[in-house]
Amino acid sequence: MSLLADTFRPSTFVDAFEFMAENTGFLLEKTGEHLELSGAAMGVALAIALPLGLWLGHLHRGAFFAIAVSNIGRALPSLALIAIGLALLGIGFANVMVALVVLAVPPMLTNAYVAVDEVDPEIVEAARGMGMRRSEILLRVELPLALPLIFAGIRTSAVYIVATATIAAVAGGGGLGDIIVNQASYRLEGVVAAALWVSALSLGADLAFGLVQRLLTPRGMRGRVSAFEPDVTSAVY
Repeated sequence: MSLLADTFRPSTFVDAFEFMAENTGFLLEKTGEHLELSGAAMGVALAIALPLGLWLGHLHRGAFFAIAVSNIGRALPSLALIAIGLALLGIGFANVMVALVVLAVPPMLTNAYVAVDEVDPEIVEAARGMGMRRSEILLRVELPLALPLIFAGIRTSAVYIVATATIAAVAGGGGLGDIIVNQASYRLEGVVAAALWVSALSLGADLAFGLVQRLLTPRGMRGRVSAFEPDVTSAVY
């Protein structure tokens, strides 16, 4: 209880900002590791989730699969995945990246599926009547209309990954989590400083992808696309 009270003392935050000022280079180094891990997990998750979600949505099939993947991905604890991965991948970058990919795929996959599946059928029929092939309809008609909701899922996954990448410290993956879990070396002010740093990174990711999402959303649709995590389960059903 005393640790919690000490954490929220004004003097602790003053010490944390002093730690940032005195250890900026070290924090930037750990931030680089954190972003490298987050970027790798985002890239792999995008490569898996988007093509699959877009194609299933185009076919209007696989709703049960999309929901099942979403529910399983949200239910699996990342720490448990890392523990299982220790036997297969050992300690290090790859193990944590796999756990983060499992966390990131469900929002991307589900949003991509719903975004394409809900494109107005009359627009699709008009494109088909013009002689467009399936791939052309998907890439030139459905995908542009689906981009706002797709980016909502990407935005959600990005925040999840950046915020959760701190668990890399328990498996030798590096990043800002190395500071957060090592209070003995960096003291409470170091832990708070790193936690604030991660919060700023998560907020930055949310704002950056939110800006892209807003730019891709037509004015008339902006009120209908959630700014953070849309409720897509009912739409899939």
